[in-house]
Amino acid sequence: MKSASFFKHILEFKRPGGTSRGVLHTKDTFILEISENGKKGIGECGLFRGLSFDDVPNYEEKLQWLVENINQNPKILEQELKMFPSIWFGYEQAILNLKHGDNIYFPSEFTEGKDSIKINGLIWMGNVDFMKEQIEEKLAKGFDCIKLKIGTDWNSEKEILAELRNQFPPEKLELRVDANGAFSFDEAKRVLKELADLEIHSIEQPIKKSEIRNTKYENSLMAQLCAATPIPIALDEELIGVVNFEDKKQLLEIIKPQYIILKPSLVGGFSGTDEWISIAENLGIGWWITSALESNIGLNAIAQYTYTKKSTIPQGLGTGGLFTNNFKTQLELNGDQLFLKKQS
Repeated sequence: MKSASFFKHILEFKRPGGTSRGVLHTKDTFILEISENGKKGIGECGLFRGLSFDDVPNYEEKLQWLVENINQNPKILEQELKMFPSIWFGYEQAILNLKHGDNIYFPSEFTEGKDSIKINGLIWMGNVDFMKEQIEEKLAKGFDCIKLKIGTDWNSEKEILAELRNQFPPEKLELRVDANGAFSFDEAKRVLKELADLEIHSIEQPIKKSEIRNTKYENSLMAQLCAATPIPIALDEELIGVVNFEDKKQLLEIIKPQYIILKPSLVGGFSGTDEWISIAENLGIGWWITSALESNIGLNAIAQYTYTKKSTIPQGLGTGGLFTNNFKTQLELNGDQLFLKKQS
């Protein structure tokens, strides 16, 4: 028989993280532990306040329900937790860790310390000097794919991108941008043209996600943008809250994005991410996986999963270095390569 428990952990940023949705100082997360036959598995329920659609008042009650029903059939648990993707994800992690032990979720050459994952360097919003300082640091470490958060001061951000592009042609430096839904439809059309002039790789979520659900996505402004965009558009927030297979399929078939961005904590864990990838690949839509400010526990699990997908493009994984009170980790960044140091 399994037993389970959870506790809350408030992650504190070393330096406030700026996005177009506001500045982050702390992040709540919940650690789930499942025990059986003297072994323990650990997982992270990476709730993202203000972004997760399971950010609801009864979140901890639902976690307590899982603890009390931990021996139920997993299919029943999955159905019950469909609207709580981060809790389901924590459960998936803990069960895998219970099976494999140590800090292992997906055994592979990555977990053996023999291979790595190439990631993009993330540049947080802030004043021009702060953003340039971050960029210089990433370039010095050898990153050749950088992602900038944009949408608070587009003119300044455009100047930074133009300076970068003047120094580094596209074959030397891939530039991605993430607007977090900051632009209006008309602004986005103009910004897309300006980004194309700068040979930007892609933009994540240029406008807020469609309010349309289970009706006709043809009416969505995002579908109109994707149909006429001069650079690839990647859907991010657009995917959050879409839990049924047919709804996912309909969204991608009609909006026809060039890429989708997959955050397991927000889209239903490993199983939810697998489903999105399967639909996207059938439609010829590209994808990459991104962490969502998890602690080192969730980040480790996401990294191990990401490695098994064998994507050839840089992934959007964090490095665990943003917080003052993170958990210990064996993840290590060498240049733009994320490694897992093998336990001795």
